[in-house]
Amino acid sequence: MPFFTTPRQLTQRAELFHQVAQLTSAGIPIIRALEQIQRSPPSRSYREPLQRLLEELAQGATVSESLYRLGWLPAFDLALIGAGEKSGRLDACFRMLADYYTDRARLIRQVISQLIYPAFLIHFAAFIFLIVLPFAHSQFNASLPLLFARALLLLLPLYGAVALLVYATQSQHGENWRARLESFLRAVPLLGAARRYLALSRLAAALEALISAGVNIFEAWDLAATASGSPALRRAVAAWKPAVTAGQTPAEAVRACRLFPETFANLYASGEISGKLDESLRNLHRLYADDGARLLYTFAQLTTRGVYLLAVLIVAYKIVQFYSGLYGPHSDLSNVLNGF
Repeated sequence: MPFFTTPRQLTQRAELFHQVAQLTSAGIPIIRALEQIQRSPPSRSYREPLQRLLEELAQGATVSESLYRLGWLPAFDLALIGAGEKSGRLDACFRMLADYYTDRARLIRQVISQLIYPAFLIHFAAFIFLIVLPFAHSQFNASLPLLFARALLLLLPLYGAVALLVYATQSQHGENWRARLESFLRAVPLLGAARRYLALSRLAAALEALISAGVNIFEAWDLAATASGSPALRRAVAAWKPAVTAGQTPAEAVRACRLFPETFANLYASGEISGKLDESLRNLHRLYADDGARLLYTFAQLTTRGVYLLAVLIVAYKIVQFYSGLYGPHSDLSNVLNGF
């Protein structure tokens, strides 16, 4: 996996899953669908992995087994595809992955577009106050390469923080890393709730697909919790398995688990009692998908506005500092005037 997944790469992955979903939902077998896509994939970089996937499938392996051996997709994708294969609803899971990556690419594009001006403002201020003005103040005798190097050194912590944030949020990390990141981000206003809601939405969708296909409820919960992409949910479900096996209902286990909101627990319980659990899970999927997307978009907007405000404050401070040095009581101009 690359160090940084760009919005274009996310869009290409979404298009891949979208094409597979369309072809399989039209009744085309998965192997024929992949062969058709492999001839004209969304990205040329997909040709080799798709060819290797087809070779694995030709040897009798399942789709999820083949993808796991290839190590081509993130753990979340593998878990959701495995759930779709178990439930016999691969097309629905591919469609869900296409929607997931489409939304993720759109959000990243929105954040990047809104951060362009603050980033320009910060670099323009660094150029003026760290290079142009010191060079002019030295009567054009200062070393320009040295001034550029100094400006770069002052900006390096900012670059490092951005690079660390990008690296930390990539999907190729193992579960321990993702668990620590999830625990840290849970305390971040809006973002923590958004990630939690989106994980619950994926869990509900995978669980509905598995139960509708007749998968055992215990196995369905295990697979759905893994497909949620949340290490905390997966561990919570694994922890309550002995109690559920001993006779506790999943609804009681959900209600006792603090990771599930009251709304989720109530709707799940009503579905379990009424025998319309599949309908309740579909409603939960839509509810938490909408709420999660709304909170995530709000967080992105507030974050970019905060960065813009910070950039404006930094520029304003440097302007005040410059004029204070130019006209202040201890400035060179003041000393010259006092000499008269």
